Amino acid sequence: MREEKIRAIAICVCRDGDRILAAEGRDSKKGQTFYRPLGGTIEFGERGEDTVRREFREEIGADLLEVRYLGTLENIFTCEGLRGHEIVLVYDGRLSDRSLYQKDVIQGDEFGMPFKAVWKRLDEFGRGRPPVYPDGLLELIQ
Repeated sequence: MREEKIRAIAICVCRDGDRILAAEGRDSKKGQTFYRPLGGTIEFGERGEDTVRREFREEIGADLLEVRYLGTLENIFTCEGLRGHEIVLVYDGRLSDRSLYQKDVIQGDEFGMPFKAVWKRLDEFGRGRPPVYPDGLLELIQ
C-alpha cells in the first residue's frame, strides 16, 4: 500500500505566444490524456526555482532563463486510481535554447521512462478538451 502524503513540487510554464510547453500524460483508468508543465519534487533544502532549473536539465536537457515565481496552487487529484495531493509552486521561465520553440515534440526522460513534451495552445484546454494540471493553472497564467 502506498503512503498517502502531501508532496511539494515546482513547475515552470514556458510560453511561446499563446502556447505553453507541457508534458503529455495518460491516465489509463480514466481513459484520459492530460498535460502538465515540466517540473517535479522539491528536494529538501532546495528552493523551488532551483527545482525547476534542475528538472528541466534532467528531463529535457534544457536550461531556463528569467525564472520568476507566479504563485502557489493546491492540487488534489486521482491518477491511475491513486489519490494524490500536491502543493505546487508555479514559475514562469524562458528556454535558453531558442531552437526548442520550433520543435512540435521534445523527447524527455523521467527516471528512465520516456515522455514527450509538446507545445499546446491555451485554447486547446478546457471544457470538453484534455485537461492541463494542476487545477487552477490556466487562471493563474492568464
